Amino acid sequence: MLSVGLGSQSWSEIVIRLVVIVGIAGIVLAFLRRGVTTAIRRGLVAEPAELEKRVDTLSDVIFRTVLVIMLLITALTVLSNAGFNVTPILAGAGVVGLAVGLGAQSLIRDTLNGLFILLENQFARGDVITAGGVSGFVEDVNLRRTLVRDQDGTLHSVPNSAITIASNHTRRWARVHINIGVGLNEDAQRVMALIDRVGGELAADSRYAPMVVSPPRALWIEGLGAGAMQIKVLGDTRPGAQWEVAGELRRRLQQACREQQIQLV
Repeated sequence: MLSVGLGSQSWSEIVIRLVVIVGIAGIVLAFLRRGVTTAIRRGLVAEPAELEKRVDTLSDVIFRTVLVIMLLITALTVLSNAGFNVTPILAGAGVVGLAVGLGAQSLIRDTLNGLFILLENQFARGDVITAGGVSGFVEDVNLRRTLVRDQDGTLHSVPNSAITIASNHTRRWARVHINIGVGLNEDAQRVMALIDRVGGELAADSRYAPMVVSPPRALWIEGLGAGAMQIKVLGDTRPGAQWEVAGELRRRLQQACREQQIQLV
């Protein structure tokens, strides 16, 4: 149990001391938040969009970790200055910590894997990933778990220890990768020329030009059979733009093939 020993201190002295302690802690935290963000931004080299995502992720994780530690230290300092004997708390914390440590192996694995995820910059907030058996938008990541929201709007909490392979769909550049199926009787060269023309027009469109790195092009015949000829189409895009560009490309190709009386299969 906690014991109280005010000694010769008056309650006014104690209150003033507590206000000073809490005030100093608040000031330190405010400067810490700004300082961590600035230090990380100066220490990282990346493209502007990528840099901001990583700075946001790392600074938040570091700040929250330090915040918990400072809150514990501040709480113990406040109790001590209020006249409470905190020695039993510290002793009890050691026993509880040992018990928790023996039964928290999964938590340790989560934390270690989360540390490597952050240090290696495998993904950050705002990325679209496939990890732990789910795919979606990374809403948050810390040392213990990663929050991923899928296309249905479901929010998945994935323990970091479950992430053995992390596939990042929005890092540096992305790619439109589709097959266009046409009838076997169609002229392959004619169809491929049409695809290249539509891909070039898409890349030149003012709406899509900022999204496209290299225009989608027909590269080769991927396969023949089952009444269809499959033509491989590839084109590079900005990170995260591949789905919108691919959807617009399909729409334009469908319209162009209809106008040219080319049978899509």
